[in-house]
Amino acid sequence: MKKIFISTITLLSLLSLNSCTDLNENVLDEASASGLTDKQAADGNIAPVYARLPDVFTHTTYFAIQEISTDEAILPYRGGTDWGDNGIYIAMHQHTHTSTDPNLRNTWLLLAQGISRSVTALNTLPTINDPNVKTYIAEARGMRAYYNMLLLDLFGLVFVKNDPQSNSEILRGEPALEYIKSELLAVEPDLLTTVGPGRLTKGAAWGLLARLHLNAAVYRDRYAAQFTFKPEDMDKVVEYCDKIISSGQYQLSPDYFSIFNDNNHDNKELIFAVDQRAELNGHNRLAYFSLSGDQFPLPAFPGANGTDGPAITPDFYRTWTSAYAPSDPAGVDPRFYKKNMNIPADSCAAAADIVMDRGILRGQQYGLLRVNGAFVRCGNNYRLGKLFNVTRNRPTLPVNFTEQVDFSVAGSNYNTGYRVLKYEFGKKSQSGRNLGDADISIVRLADVYLMRAEAKLRKSNDAAAALTDVNTVRAARTAIKPAPALTTMNLDLLFRERGFELYWECLRRTDMIRFGKYEGTWTEKTNADRQKRIFPIPQTAIDGASNIPGYLAQNPSY
Repeated sequence: MKKIFISTITLLSLLSLNSCTDLNENVLDEASASGLTDKQAADGNIAPVYARLPDVFTHTTYFAIQEISTDEAILPYRGGTDWGDNGIYIAMHQHTHTSTDPNLRNTWLLLAQGISRSVTALNTLPTINDPNVKTYIAEARGMRAYYNMLLLDLFGLVFVKNDPQSNSEILRGEPALEYIKSELLAVEPDLLTTVGPGRLTKGAAWGLLARLHLNAAVYRDRYAAQFTFKPEDMDKVVEYCDKIISSGQYQLSPDYFSIFNDNNHDNKELIFAVDQRAELNGHNRLAYFSLSGDQFPLPAFPGANGTDGPAITPDFYRTWTSAYAPSDPAGVDPRFYKKNMNIPADSCAAAADIVMDRGILRGQQYGLLRVNGAFVRCGNNYRLGKLFNVTRNRPTLPVNFTEQVDFSVAGSNYNTGYRVLKYEFGKKSQSGRNLGDADISIVRLADVYLMRAEAKLRKSNDAAAALTDVNTVRAARTAIKPAPALTTMNLDLLFRERGFELYWECLRRTDMIRFGKYEGTWTEKTNADRQKRIFPIPQTAIDGASNIPGYLAQNPSY
């Protein structure tokens, strides 16, 4: 009798990779599956492999780890009342985090669960007679490699697991790198080119392989004083980037911020992304996280606002101003800021005309005025005006974002720090947190061009070819006047350009380590310990594995 495995991923099974216990499965025969067709069974086994990606890419998990640990983002104890969280965001920024950090634990568990679900799918799909099975097996195996790639980057290890009933083998360093590489290479022939970006495709595998080879020097020798970038790795970066670019499937978007709109699923710049369309119940947390609690973007939902989370650091802001001085970067580079509304101090507008500005938000903010939980109306329209921190019990403090932000009392107030609205605020998000429709970019074409440029610089210092790739990306943003072409290129300029193009896309920490800048000094951060390049394995995982002595060793310095 054909058997269909339906995975029950509870906390216990989620911990299977952490505490070395067996993966728990419910095994249902075809009768108990209530008439499930082969197609439904196949779809039902691949869907869970992707289903937790939105949770990995939330504001307090992967985003916090990759951005708040860097010079791009800082999250103070807002007003002495918000985002204190026992100091975990301050510690993350200052590289003093510990193995009990709940955000590190949650990220670890989500990645472990992704691997568990992939293993379940890999063991179940071969029992199902459906034409999609071959592709789904490749996707599940590739996603297992992707979750392991994140574990390697963050925690310095991978889990090799094929049999749900066996313990995982743990690999670090070169063996871990080679394992992920071999897995992606093995699945690439069976991946499709006609789906995506929310599924693993050939283009996605090429992009991940390019990223893996680009960071290979780091993964081989994590604590090196200087990384050794092998020419053969750089050749592979170029090879995989060439495959993507020459495929003709992907296009640089003329409108930079449309890459992050809530209808971006069909944007041809996206190669691999977290599928967040409404029917998949995506989240809006990357949009709401930085906005003021008194910024309400949606006339339809008076409960949907920001949360006064992180801001960009003054250091990151000054990379823009120094690049374009004496001009304001908002008028020179369309990636910095997009003006969507011109609001006089007191005016009225129809609901359809209320669209928030995007990018890096500075100075006094204007928007919908809210009194006693309802928006002020002008007949059928809505009153717009100067915003104050009313929801934060600071009704006389304007929502006037300042450059300065730090961990002092003054620097932690609700108005400090320039904010970021990169992803469009989901139009259906009643709470501001839920129902975000924007797919979250994992690999996109601009990054591919910049990876290729970096590989050419690192291998042979081919500045001319690198400059061409960088300027190709700059010149593509023609919806408004594109940023001016650069005339020279080196690794420092390329690092700066990656910041301009890819800010707040969960890449900064990995970039800073690769470019040798993670031990640098920036606002409220002076720690230069190279052992902080990877994070501690959560103490709960260490404790859970204690029944096998020496199985799961903590990373150095933790």
